[in-house]
Amino acid sequence: MVAAEQTQKYPTMPEVMEELKRTADMGFPIVAMSLVGYLKNMILVVCMGRLGSLELAGGALAIGFTNITGYSVLSGLAMGMEPLCSQAFGSRNLSVVSLTLQRTILMLLITSIPIGLLWINLEALMLRLHQNPDITRVASLYCRFAIPDLFANSLLHPLRIYLRSKGTTWPLMWCTLLAILLHLPITIFLAFSLCLGVPGIAISTFVTNFNTVFFLLGYIFYTRAPEEPLCIPLSSQQHSSTASSLGEEWGMLLRLAIPSCLAVCLEWWWYEFMTILAGYLSKPRIALATSAIVIQTTALMYTLPTALSASVSTRVGNELGAGRPGRARLATVVAIGLALVTSVLGLLLTTLGKETWGRVFTQDSDVLQLTMAVLPIIGVCELANCPQTTSCGVLRGSARPGVGAGINFYSFYLVGTPVAIVLAFVWKLGFVGFCYGLLAAQIACLVSILIVIYRTDWERESLKAKDLVGRSTVYAHADRAEALKFDEGVGFLKEKDIEK
Repeated sequence: MVAAEQTQKYPTMPEVMEELKRTADMGFPIVAMSLVGYLKNMILVVCMGRLGSLELAGGALAIGFTNITGYSVLSGLAMGMEPLCSQAFGSRNLSVVSLTLQRTILMLLITSIPIGLLWINLEALMLRLHQNPDITRVASLYCRFAIPDLFANSLLHPLRIYLRSKGTTWPLMWCTLLAILLHLPITIFLAFSLCLGVPGIAISTFVTNFNTVFFLLGYIFYTRAPEEPLCIPLSSQQHSSTASSLGEEWGMLLRLAIPSCLAVCLEWWWYEFMTILAGYLSKPRIALATSAIVIQTTALMYTLPTALSASVSTRVGNELGAGRPGRARLATVVAIGLALVTSVLGLLLTTLGKETWGRVFTQDSDVLQLTMAVLPIIGVCELANCPQTTSCGVLRGSARPGVGAGINFYSFYLVGTPVAIVLAFVWKLGFVGFCYGLLAAQIACLVSILIVIYRTDWERESLKAKDLVGRSTVYAHADRAEALKFDEGVGFLKEKDIEK
């Protein structure tokens, strides 16, 4: 009854401001961390360009291949732990948090093995697809030396989500920043001082990620509370769980991880697919160059909605886990409102500053003209992308990644792709048609996901969180004395008491 009343009443202005403060405090470090990561990628590309045009072309091919086949997969699978950890932190079920962290790391390490084998065989695969042999050789060299980065990311992604789920984002930012500050001298030393070239750049990337892992582990072990287990021995898991229950727990993680992976990859792959199609336009050189600028622009603008998405996922998960559906709904409304405001920044950048921004990347008049033509469309896309991406965080926090994956597939492949192909090739709009296809996909995605969120029964999601992490909503429906008894192991609340 209490929770039902919380979901029905309108929030007061102090409640809205408090939630706004929490979201901003959690989101700002994530924005800074994303910008630092963007800087790291820029360093990588600039260093490859310094090595020569062949190295830059091979590096670009390798980066695209590793993103599609490796990093997007690991990042998406790791997001499966997000609802489990955020809701478990909210319910103070710390053993679930620890087990989920360990299982996610193990899952990613196992997944890295076939990905690594694929990277080893990149050269043979690309030659079969009639790619340039010299470019393919450089790309294959980069991929082989980047294989350890798969294992670094298998540790890094879960640790980041673990800290984010408990609302610890400032230390996460400082650890990442410290590692990136070391990245530039490490890259210069390996690639140029030791004359390792492309392999040196690949080595510097995984060294930086391993440095981040070590910094994060140092922070976690130094600050964790005694009652917060980070590692539960396998033997204790076997004693406390039957084979069937262990299978159910692993199944639960996989049921969240696979749809999360699909949701990430479907959107990520769409951009790469459009880049490939741009090579078949009447002026492929101009289209591909503009495509590269658009991808860099969207990657930069994506930092704000990514931060909001991560923040609202944590806030919704924590509140549902703690049995406060009203606050989960408030966190959702505030985050989407913030997303609508911040999306205007992207529109202003791509309309008022389109020429200045285009000249940052190119002096070619044809490429600049096409870039200035499509950037305003990309800005309008951002009006839909920012609230859409933020809303995906709500679905993750409420353990509904499958809904997001379905919406992404429908929007980008059943709406966006046909619109893009028809406008680009049939109506002869060229690369501009691809951008209108992206706009159609973003609008379809936004409308669909907002309908899902509007129809969300927050009380039901709170009860689902209890089933997911074991203890959750009992605190929302019991009085203080009963809650204390529950913590001491004396009280016992039946399901019918919760429903009342």
